[in-house]
Amino acid sequence: MSNRPPATSDRPSDPLFSVVVKPIGPKCNLNCRYCYYLEKTRLYPDSHRFRMSDDSLEGFIRDYIDIHRDAREVTFLWQGGEPTLLGRDFFRKALAFQRRHCPPGLQISNALQTNGTLLNEPWAAFLREHDFLVGLSIDGPRRLHDRYRETRKGAPTFAAVCRALRLLQREGVEFNTLTVVHRANARHGREVYRFLRSEGVRFMQFIPLVERLDDAGRPALPAAQAATVAPWSVPRQGYGRFMSAVFEEWLRRDVGSIFVQLFDIQLGLWSGLPSGLCVFAETCGQGLALEHDGGLYACDHYVYPSHYLGNIEDHSMADLARAPRQRQFGADKRGTLPRQCRDCEYLFACNGGCPKHRFMSTADGETTLNYLCPSYRHFFEFAGPTLCRMADLLRDGRPPALVRGLARGDFHRPPGSPVSG
Repeated sequence: MSNRPPATSDRPSDPLFSVVVKPIGPKCNLNCRYCYYLEKTRLYPDSHRFRMSDDSLEGFIRDYIDIHRDAREVTFLWQGGEPTLLGRDFFRKALAFQRRHCPPGLQISNALQTNGTLLNEPWAAFLREHDFLVGLSIDGPRRLHDRYRETRKGAPTFAAVCRALRLLQREGVEFNTLTVVHRANARHGREVYRFLRSEGVRFMQFIPLVERLDDAGRPALPAAQAATVAPWSVPRQGYGRFMSAVFEEWLRRDVGSIFVQLFDIQLGLWSGLPSGLCVFAETCGQGLALEHDGGLYACDHYVYPSHYLGNIEDHSMADLARAPRQRQFGADKRGTLPRQCRDCEYLFACNGGCPKHRFMSTADGETTLNYLCPSYRHFFEFAGPTLCRMADLLRDGRPPALVRGLARGDFHRPPGSPVSG
């Protein structure tokens, strides 16, 4: 194992950061047409082995645990590409390293994001035995899921993903679903939600797809000026309409029994709490990405040479994460807000959204308006009165689920809500 320099900025007063680990890099057994990560193979033209070495794996686990030594829990987030291509032995090794370096009193958990197509009974048994939380990618019923999510031979994947979903349920593996909201399913929010509910899903994430292409038809760099929105991206108002349809269906019968990430995050914000998700936080920079070769990047959505921080084989991970350039990257989210955002009544709930999506022009000519601004405004106007009522219930020590079954029109925006106050 290489000798890394000791951390110089690992102070208890520093905010903790999280790392999305890509132990197999961008390698995947699928060829989803909208995937922004497959093209990262261009960063490694001489690499024929996309697999994190044992030294990098142990070094990362040791240092990540050490950084969180004063916390009660640390979570390892395993993504790709498709991490199950590595096989269970890779993760057995990771678990052994975690046990080796875990101090008394620290709880370690693991989360794995997968397309599900390689899961089988041995995998399910392994995941259940070691209490992995599994994120399963599924974009809705067959015709919507198969629109973009294909194998490398162009075959549909819906049947395989549904088999994986039922396998996880049958084997008692904790899981949630991740649904990409794109052009093909944007008008079908209620249908997608009802489908997932009918499949027994109780924890759901809905992620808007916004990608741009350069003149060569490849994913554009975040700062690119001459780029066009990819044809599979969700329309500017599409995500808001999708989530409003989901919200209305959820409000009718599922509050308190089904949990949707966006609604949980927004309820916290409308209650005056800080965001638990970087997208809606005032600043960012605390969620980094670690590639298979030990390279650390500013963010999972900024794995580009311009946002490369260094290699954890050569530098302290804590020092890289807390370096001035990374702090500036996080602060720029707030510092580059256009006036339209700073004057917006919904700033508290949005904070300008993800910086990667901030490439539209305002009426004043500023070019850092979020592409999804119309979606966020649509959803906040639609769901805001209900979120205010739910926040009131929380402040009164009552369960927000008391709003279940009521129509949105039963609520009004109370004085002192985050919007009016």
